[in-house]
Amino acid sequence: MAQNVLVIGEMVGGALAPTSKELLGAASRIAEGGTVAIALLGTGAQASAAEAFTFGATQALTSGDATYDVFRSDQWLPAAEAAIAQASATVVLIAQSMVGRDLGPRLAFRNGSSAAMDCSRLEMVGGKLQVTRPAYGGNALATYEFASALAVITVRAKTQEALDATAGATGATSELPGPGEARTDVVSREASASEGLQIQDAPIVVSGGRGLGDPEGFRLVEALAAAFGSERAAVGSSRAACDLGWYPPSQQVGLTGKVVSPDLYVAVGISGASQHMAGCSGAKAIVAINKDREANIFKSAKFGIVGDYKLVLPALIEALKQAR
Repeated sequence: MAQNVLVIGEMVGGALAPTSKELLGAASRIAEGGTVAIALLGTGAQASAAEAFTFGATQALTSGDATYDVFRSDQWLPAAEAAIAQASATVVLIAQSMVGRDLGPRLAFRNGSSAAMDCSRLEMVGGKLQVTRPAYGGNALATYEFASALAVITVRAKTQEALDATAGATGATSELPGPGEARTDVVSREASASEGLQIQDAPIVVSGGRGLGDPEGFRLVEALAAAFGSERAAVGSSRAACDLGWYPPSQQVGLTGKVVSPDLYVAVGISGASQHMAGCSGAKAIVAINKDREANIFKSAKFGIVGDYKLVLPALIEALKQAR
């Protein structure tokens, strides 16, 4: 059954965000002959629309008004509703970002639908759209179908594959309305200083937990990440370690921290509580290193090493150095 899919796109530095490219890939796979539209709001929208066509969009709905540059849901919501109408959308895809967490449920309510949040898989089965998302703190996966005419879905980053770019691809464009008056105002923004890869973007994440014993243990965790390569790996932390002040809260992985979906997730001294697993269950492979052979993390790990990390990590670091 053909689906008209609308992607609510986002931009980073005036360019199409990687998550938007992933969503366009997902939209192209489930459209089954329907249209793939993207809505873009803010400075650089027109230029990003041209890029979106190369990644599978057939229609772009844009407003280049700079007022949209700062996300305010009461301004984005009318524009998103206008995009749904113009695209005759039956499916709306939004990244599981600040935008998606806020805008998704609002759009669903306005349209008498429901929102499936933080989905990791989308597929057409027997002509019906099915979505899969973590449940029970990441300990199970639940699959849903939509009974409503409009399906609103937020999608976890790095769970969908972007299409290969097609040079010279074009599509139809149309204008979205400018923003109305906002009921909120952003007084100031302060970006946290960080070096290297963000943990959400890294293909390899090495995380440490309370099982390290002290903050000095993170030096070995950082050394392991460095052995993988600073251009490939980032360091994360469990909430317990962050709460103890051993590592910055900005690097926390888990239900109340960052959600990551790397190719490889190395958990060092992490027990595997459901709150933590909710943040890393999307990893393609989990390697657990823990001296407690009964630790819950081993149930989710593809590979497990039972032993003292102070002995295990130096051996791994040396092996990686020799392999590079």
